[in-house]
Amino acid sequence: MANGASMIERLASQCLVLCAIIAFSIGAAYADNSSATTARHFDAQRLEKVEDYFRREVAAGHIPGAVVLIQQHGRPVLLQSIGVRDVATGAAMTPDTIFRIYSMSKPITSVAVMMLVDDGRLKLGDDVAKYIPAFAEVKVADMARDGKTVQSLQPLARPITIEDLLRHTSGITYGFYGETAVRKLYATSNLFDDDIDNATFANRLAKLPLAEQPGTVWDYGHSVDVLGRVIEVVSGQTLYQFEQERLLDPLGMHDTGFSLADPDKRGRVAEPLPQDRFDEPIAGLDDPVRPRRWESGGAGMTSTLGDYARFAQMLLNVGTLDGRRYLKAETVASMTRDHLGPEIAHDDFYHPGPDSGFGLGFAVRISAAPPFTSREYRWDGVGGTFFFIDPKDDMFAVVMMQSPTQRGRIEIETRRLIYEALTP
Repeated sequence: MANGASMIERLASQCLVLCAIIAFSIGAAYADNSSATTARHFDAQRLEKVEDYFRREVAAGHIPGAVVLIQQHGRPVLLQSIGVRDVATGAAMTPDTIFRIYSMSKPITSVAVMMLVDDGRLKLGDDVAKYIPAFAEVKVADMARDGKTVQSLQPLARPITIEDLLRHTSGITYGFYGETAVRKLYATSNLFDDDIDNATFANRLAKLPLAEQPGTVWDYGHSVDVLGRVIEVVSGQTLYQFEQERLLDPLGMHDTGFSLADPDKRGRVAEPLPQDRFDEPIAGLDDPVRPRRWESGGAGMTSTLGDYARFAQMLLNVGTLDGRRYLKAETVASMTRDHLGPEIAHDDFYHPGPDSGFGLGFAVRISAAPPFTSREYRWDGVGGTFFFIDPKDDMFAVVMMQSPTQRGRIEIETRRLIYEALTP
């Protein structure tokens, strides 16, 4: 244990200068964000508990390493790289480490969709079949009470809308977990066969039955992947081309994308512990080095702490960064409020949790006991990355690690420690 702790300290010292450089650039870039006079402030000693927590997790062998950023009033209050990015190579974890962010791709795609809404080229109430005709023929599974068998296929009570895709009420699900008949159909279909593109994927998906009628149940699934195809149809570009031109390049998110075509970047990729890898590959999304045409807007991106921090700061700034507007202020406000309400049921895997609703791309906390606030919005990725943004306290946090089995408890504890470090 002592040797492990010593190694951690050496690695921390090695990246100290780099951390300082990153911190300066982050702060300078976000200096246009004015301080919120009503926000609470961070206590330095309490903040140390966040860093200490991750050091203990690394020393105990639970995770290989992590990079952690907490930013308030446009300036980092904690920026730390801990442990290693890959135990096989012993390479130190650094702020420019590249991570598979999986479902943290969803907020990026959702913002891209809302940019088209702001442009007047797309409406939340639009029928998805307007852009992907195959969805005009989709049916809904009428399942037995236990969910194990499909008794019949029913027509849509109403069309799937763009809003349904954004808030996961489309009836489109995932086949990666759960035991219902529809989930099993997703898991055993040919959805991911061959080197597919977004158009092929969406058309294959439309041949499968929906798990529920649109607008009735929050059901986590491939909805945002379908949005990726909608973006392509509306813009006339590939998903990455549109996001790169309108969002990623202007924000300076140059290490965020769908594959690692640049060989120089491959040595910066974080890897989970050998015993913490997925039992089964997730549609090839766990191998960002392998070229593929499918640009999964719901789970396919890689990114870095610095890149995602710029994205988060833009949202915290209500749609602007460095004097450039990406989203209307009212659009950000709409995205970050609950769009479910009491009329929409939650499935058995309701990931936002009992204290949260869901907006247009984010979980939104709607009730909170101290130390949390009810204005926080957030999301995470199955590989271990997570973030949250809190406008009330004018702050956000981004944590990047690769540890699928440890992510849930670490996210919960990290959010608690961060909020407990805030003082009036």
